[in-house]
Amino acid sequence: MDERDRLAERFEEHRARLRAVAYRMLGSTGEAEDAVQDTWLRLNRTDAGEIENLGGWLTTVVARVCLNVLRSRDHRQEEPLDDRLAEPIDSSADPAADAVLTDSVGLAMLVVLETLAPAERLAFVLHDMFAVPFDEIAPLIERTPAAARQLASRARRRVQGRSAAAEPDVARRRQVVDAYLAAARGGDFEALLELLHPDVVLRADKAAGPSREPIFLRGASVVARGAAAASVRAAVTRLALVNGGVGLVMADEGRPSVVLAFTFADGKISEIDVIADRERLRGLDLVMVD
Repeated sequence: MDERDRLAERFEEHRARLRAVAYRMLGSTGEAEDAVQDTWLRLNRTDAGEIENLGGWLTTVVARVCLNVLRSRDHRQEEPLDDRLAEPIDSSADPAADAVLTDSVGLAMLVVLETLAPAERLAFVLHDMFAVPFDEIAPLIERTPAAARQLASRARRRVQGRSAAAEPDVARRRQVVDAYLAAARGGDFEALLELLHPDVVLRADKAAGPSREPIFLRGASVVARGAAAASVRAAVTRLALVNGGVGLVMADEGRPSVVLAFTFADGKISEIDVIADRERLRGLDLVMVD
């Protein structure tokens, strides 16, 4: 075994932890995998013999990579649309591992973490979830250890205050959207009807339909009929967080082609926004969760 093979073997011993750190930072299995791969590439460009604590070094590097991703998200809306790439649909060779990651955090926690500033999120995730000392966190966010502690404390209060309130609401909405997707896949008109508010409104942009004209539908019967007729599309659609809310995403060659964003009233779906325009898709924050 040569030096590179030994280094790869040592890296694999830390992969699960690195992926867990990255997922909790980014809320996306695909972006987490990218961050871990970036960390491996940086390790390859470094003299590993000079690294005293490989685990700590790798955690620091993957955290810095994730921080850069989070900061780029914050600036995304300020950039010209033409300069932005569409968000990739998250994919992994290990769906079971993805499920474990998602379940370990929970949808409500992901929703709350998305509301934290990048530095708050890093301080909270590294310290509270992975016991990284504030002395090691501080240089990553260019703050003092005391300031890093304050950021984590502030994030902790927000998470504790909002997770409990968000959990039942997010869980209920996920159940409704899961049921909607199952009914659409099966073309089950009656089941769809039960999930839709009587005055439900569906709006689809001109890129979503074959006519290339915007679509507007009102009423549970007509919307349910349209959803039941879209069973082919539903078969390749997945549950996702769409700008922090529970929604659906259909992928085309690994990238989002159609997104459904839902609004709820009285426990039922009251509005459906069908987004297929490429510029609008670029502006969405998408996180696959199933």
